[in-house]
Amino acid sequence: MTLTVVILTKNEERHITRALASVSGIADRCVVVDSGSTDHTVELAVAHGAEVMKNPWVNYATQLNWGLDQLPHDTEWVLRLDADEIVTPELLTEITQKLRELGPQIEGVYVSRRMTFLRRPINWGGVFPVRVLRIFRYGKGRCENRWMDEHIQVEGATAEFDGEIIDDNLNSLSWWTEKHNSYASREVVDVLNLEYGFMPHETIANLQSGQQAGVKRWLKEKVYARLPGGLRAFVYFFYRYIVRLGFLDGSEGAAFHVLQGFWYRYLVDAKLFEVKKYMERTGSDVVTAIDHVLGIKVQ
Repeated sequence: MTLTVVILTKNEERHITRALASVSGIADRCVVVDSGSTDHTVELAVAHGAEVMKNPWVNYATQLNWGLDQLPHDTEWVLRLDADEIVTPELLTEITQKLRELGPQIEGVYVSRRMTFLRRPINWGGVFPVRVLRIFRYGKGRCENRWMDEHIQVEGATAEFDGEIIDDNLNSLSWWTEKHNSYASREVVDVLNLEYGFMPHETIANLQSGQQAGVKRWLKEKVYARLPGGLRAFVYFFYRYIVRLGFLDGSEGAAFHVLQGFWYRYLVDAKLFEVKKYMERTGSDVVTAIDHVLGIKVQ
């Protein structure tokens, strides 16, 4: 049994050494797919034993699937890891002990993912831990074709590990808000695609699957997306911060739940409104409007 770890990077010199070190005990191969880093990311990755490939960025799904296509055919298992994430010792032990015992019918493995914000673990608000499929057999898993909130899909049976991956980003709050501004534009593309269908719609949404990610996606696409824009951001924040006790995460948690649970969601709705107003004003089709307003070329 061999395990290949795939990490996508751009200017991740603060994180890449830590990410690679966290999987050094289990990874037979580490592949870094870089999209034009101008810092020391590539040099640090090579120095710590990773193989570096370079490819221009389109979106996360396209980049990850491109990276998977470059792996040799004798690859057995793949672990998808973000550069600012670390694999906990408990998950390392579980992978070592259990992965080789999985039957051939198992194509993917779900693990838990938690995150910190301003260096504090976020434990309340009903957000974490989130169950994500991060380990999968080579050739069986692909990233769904989305611009935001993409997940790995497999067609076969899956297993459950208890161990965790921790998202612990060390960048500043200014970096975080700039990144989420970009995220909001990308999410608008997916929201508009639900309505206009200008590109293939791939989704893990499944209310009957019992998998947390599939149920959440179903609720997002079938319930949240049909609520009035703007108002739904208030409702979601109230649910997270009051009903699910997000206020117990302290000052750092308050910043997280306000910014990620309300500001970000409201920004998505505001950008969605902006694109639709542009379409009304100019008579443009949705793809042209996305290009002009958001600066994203989807076709």
